[in-house]
Amino acid sequence: MVKERARILVVGGGYVGMYTALRLQRKLKAELRRGEVEITVVTPDPYMTYQPFLPEAAAGSISPRHVVVPLRRVLDHCHVVIGEVTSIDHAVRTAAVTTLATAQEGTTELLGYDELVLAPGSVSRALPIPGLAEYGIGFKTVEEAIGLRNHVIEQMDIASSTRDPAIRDAALTFVFVGGGYAGVEALAELEDMARYTARYYHNLRPEDMKWILVEATDRILPEVGPEMGRYTVTELRRRNIQVLLDTRLESCADRVAVLSDGQRFPTRTVVWTAGVKPHPLIAATDLPRTDRGRLRCTAQLTVDGTEHAWAAGDAAAVPDVTASEPGTETAPNAQHAVRQAKVLGDNIVHSLRGEPLQTYAHKYVGSVASLGLHKGVAQVYGRKLKGYPAWFMHRAYHLSRVPTVNRKARVLAEWTLAGLFKREIVSLGSLEHPRAEFELAAGGKPPHSPSDDPKGSS
Repeated sequence: MVKERARILVVGGGYVGMYTALRLQRKLKAELRRGEVEITVVTPDPYMTYQPFLPEAAAGSISPRHVVVPLRRVLDHCHVVIGEVTSIDHAVRTAAVTTLATAQEGTTELLGYDELVLAPGSVSRALPIPGLAEYGIGFKTVEEAIGLRNHVIEQMDIASSTRDPAIRDAALTFVFVGGGYAGVEALAELEDMARYTARYYHNLRPEDMKWILVEATDRILPEVGPEMGRYTVTELRRRNIQVLLDTRLESCADRVAVLSDGQRFPTRTVVWTAGVKPHPLIAATDLPRTDRGRLRCTAQLTVDGTEHAWAAGDAAAVPDVTASEPGTETAPNAQHAVRQAKVLGDNIVHSLRGEPLQTYAHKYVGSVASLGLHKGVAQVYGRKLKGYPAWFMHRAYHLSRVPTVNRKARVLAEWTLAGLFKREIVSLGSLEHPRAEFELAAGGKPPHSPSDDPKGSS
């Protein structure tokens, strides 16, 4: 029984935010019905993105709408607010929120709360590299994944229709920076898709395209271990993908990627996946942070030294109680985020009911990565897999983890149909500028031109 009426504010609608709110509405069903508890979720988007499926969405294996989970449908007992929390004053238990409505009104809404769950996630960690802000493409959202797919196919269209060898070479050169999951899987899936698409162009061959992976350290995919990382490098190079280790991107100004080893690649595509950093909101709170800008948390997922504040996921530094070395923190990945959300939701319920809290303890069991259709690497419980078995395990694992039965069924149906029919090779880049045609017809400004787009997409 909850001792008094509690207002729970969940900041963020990603893994931790959605799963925590889902856990709370299940555990507090009776209290919600009696009006003893109120759960508010503030999120910039009305959906949760299942990020491990972004590479497959970019390759066309999964429809974009099946990579996301609508929050209003799943969190039907919560109050979902589409907006952004800009600052938090935990001393007085208020959060400043901006929504589309407040933006038009020029105001900011203050939300009061009794229990705070901070799960804003992370943002891309961009470095001050010349040209990166103007020409770089991220890979953290479904919009970026689909935009990158459209962009790659458009570059193939440009290369097929030009007689200028310099334009053709730049259009067919694709540079990916970052050898973690996002970079490797995105490059591998898109190269696989582009290789297949090339068969429908009369003057393009897969060998005409240059795919380049730039990694600042001496290995890629550290999560799957050194042996599987070396295997991945070998497999990518076997597909004529240049893997440049111990190399950094120094500039991409004027659409020329300049690397630390002196190589220069004229290119219209620079995909930046070189790490993430905590969401800027964390710095706009009065809560304790680590040197790296993450919230300092306890193993019970409370903010250290602070009452009624909870956190998990990418923005939280949670002690790893299963590690042999003291001071180790859990890795900021989906595997920990989903499991932390479960414990976090339960601990809030325990706190409201005056019960003892649980300690988050989960040993990292391994990782799986896709390298394109029927190709992958995996290390699970110490066992190493590669090729088709690893790819199959990758799909099976993530199918079991994607939220809701509805999404599982839709993704499985799409995979089944994709195995029976040919790949989709359509670019729908014009969807990014839906009013361009009407504006031109109405005598307004001319439609969007490629030179106006910092990503080079038309």
